[in-house]
Amino acid sequence: MQQTLAKYLPELAVSPCFELIKNSQVHLKIVNERVTRHGDYRRGKDGKHQITVNASLNKYRFLITLIHEIAHLMAFEKYGRNIKPHGIEWKKTFQFLMLPFIRPEVFPSQLLPLLANHFKNPKASSSTDARLSIALKQFDEQQSEKSYVYELPIGCVFRIYNGKLFKKGNKRTKRYECVEISSGRIFLFQPNAEVELIKS
Repeated sequence: MQQTLAKYLPELAVSPCFELIKNSQVHLKIVNERVTRHGDYRRGKDGKHQITVNASLNKYRFLITLIHEIAHLMAFEKYGRNIKPHGIEWKKTFQFLMLPFIRPEVFPSQLLPLLANHFKNPKASSSTDARLSIALKQFDEQQSEKSYVYELPIGCVFRIYNGKLFKKGNKRTKRYECVEISSGRIFLFQPNAEVELIKS
């Protein structure tokens, strides 16, 4: 297991993550990329725990995702199954588990202030933290040829992963209002959503 983890995690995170997995008695499954999520946690009917994490993630995002999912397991075990999946109990657990990793021996120095800020109040997904998400993408092995929504001009048409077309509108507080071409419905997009520009 440690050899497998070494392929996906920063070197100094391998041993502590292995211990967390072992102590949690969780089955870790590394899977091919899913577009809508980086990872997930499930408790089977037999009571066994399983975490899946996308194999395509860079090692820093893999680490954050793995700890995110272990935090679900530990929060449910400590506080019971009736807590909100990304409520205060999960946030506290996630912060506690991530703290030992937020140091220059594990993460590149340019990520540390963004991580420190993110973990003051961690979100349901690190992708909703636009600054952190864009900074993490710099470490992807395969650089995407897609564009970020925030880079595109207002009024342009873009395509998302499932083929649907949208026209970019104005920015609300944090997200962009975009109109789905086929239905005329308005959807809100994170600034760091990766899309394919069709017509500017």
